[in-house]
Amino acid sequence: MPSFNRRTLFAAAAAVGLTLASGIASARAEGVTVNIAWQQIVEPSRVPQADGVYEKATGASINWQKFDSGADVIAAIASGSVDIGYVGSSPLAAAASRELPIETIYVVGLIGPSEALAAKGVEKPEDLVGKKIATPFVSTAHYSLLTALKHWNIDPKSLEILNLRPPEIAAAWERGDIDGAYVWDPVLAEIKKSGKVIATSSDVAAWGGPTFDAWIVRKEFAEANPDVVKTFVKVTGEAYAAYRADPAKWDAKSPEAEKIARLTGAKQDEVPALLTGYTFPTLEEQAGADLLGGGTVKAVAATAAFLKEQGKIPAVLADYGPYVSTRWVTEALAAK
Repeated sequence: MPSFNRRTLFAAAAAVGLTLASGIASARAEGVTVNIAWQQIVEPSRVPQADGVYEKATGASINWQKFDSGADVIAAIASGSVDIGYVGSSPLAAAASRELPIETIYVVGLIGPSEALAAKGVEKPEDLVGKKIATPFVSTAHYSLLTALKHWNIDPKSLEILNLRPPEIAAAWERGDIDGAYVWDPVLAEIKKSGKVIATSSDVAAWGGPTFDAWIVRKEFAEANPDVVKTFVKVTGEAYAAYRADPAKWDAKSPEAEKIARLTGAKQDEVPALLTGYTFPTLEEQAGADLLGGGTVKAVAATAAFLKEQGKIPAVLADYGPYVSTRWVTEALAAK
């Protein structure tokens, strides 16, 4: 599976506030309601979300719906109750393989230390045998766990893998009901305080299984509301550019860290470190060959092939190109 390029660090715009709200006033959508599925992931677009910038920029009424896993987001999109959603590469691949009418509109970035396998009573991979390990099924964490086990030549059936969402994992860990979990921050940060990290998603990427998060949209909604989608992508890209232009500014005492902590439930003083768990591509990088311009399609196809091998999906498609689009980032750049 291809790896996303991490060589481009770090240049772009300097502020989220007025810059985001200005310059896109023409992309108004009064009377439109957008249902957006988000997850409590520590990442830069939480700031414009907290500030209401998406609403100001689009003119739309936004119904923000919090979900605990990408599989749940996909189910909501399939039902038509969500228009734009935040998912990982594994549920994205599963949804595309079932030919759900969606498009990937923005790659959040390659997942690194922000997702990991942590456990107690485990010093080496072989010690996982017989343990109870939790992970949200069909998530990027689940995919990474299975990839790691394959790398270690450990039969998944030799341990008990439980399907739990992050809040359930946190509760089960506190009760002592599980030995470990492959999960993401901020729950991962709590587990690491008393558990040992066995592998991170950076390790799994090096073993041939990179994972990423992305924003997707229902094609029907995008066709009916192109300005909303374009503006959503533009606001998201400028939030990432603001972080990358000056990561040190987003320290533990910054308003950015406070807003991210308030939305995600992460501890404010941990936010700066948690942000380093991803590589966040800018709007300018999105359409390149490493991401929406080619690499994302290849990564989704490779993930789908692995899910088919594991019996998680019935078949793979010949071409995943229709489920990845450069249109929205290209139009967002043109609107800057």
